[in-house]
Amino acid sequence: MQIKIDLKIFAIIIIFIITKNIGIYALLMLFALIHEIGHLVSGLILGFKPKSISIAPYGFKLGFQINCIDYNKKIKNGNMLSIKKIIIAFAGPLTNIISIFILFLFKDYIDCYQKAIYANILLALFNLIPIYPLDGGRIFQECIHIFIGLRSSYIYTKTISNINVIILTVISSILILLYKNIIIFVTIVYLWLIVLQCNKEFNMKEIIYKKIDENM
Repeated sequence: MQIKIDLKIFAIIIIFIITKNIGIYALLMLFALIHEIGHLVSGLILGFKPKSISIAPYGFKLGFQINCIDYNKKIKNGNMLSIKKIIIAFAGPLTNIISIFILFLFKDYIDCYQKAIYANILLALFNLIPIYPLDGGRIFQECIHIFIGLRSSYIYTKTISNINVIILTVISSILILLYKNIIIFVTIVYLWLIVLQCNKEFNMKEIIYKKIDENM
């Protein structure tokens, strides 16, 4: 299994150290790892084999080997693979929600349980936002794939992602003005970077579809 490290993580660590929020960052990364374990367990149960793991500034990302047989099991305009991807994507936030209940049960034995609960709530809610490549965005894309088709899923996912990241930017800007928190600023900048990268990928796929249409 390949292990990839995004070097921007070191810059983020330095920022959190300077702003004296390294403890929160450590908790976020710990539960981000547990979040990813949720993806891993669900993927293994569904018969996928892990191919790679990436360590990014705001968490981890697992890549799975695709079982080609799932492409042949059709569900409306999608396939069985879409259902499995939805389950895997939802398993991450679900793991954080389960962690919250576990923390409540053992709160008398955990000194920083409030921060730990906050970290899990933040991770669960943030990842469920329908912005690709967050879990919510992946779930949205696969649902559109099933009911409308693959090409439409790219178009709608790109549009919804851009709208939601703009809304989130407006909300974050207000919070930055109120709380003078550089961490919020860094987070939204990083989110824009990954969304813009995904937009390029969606645009490339649309170009391919258009070339196919022209040759038909």
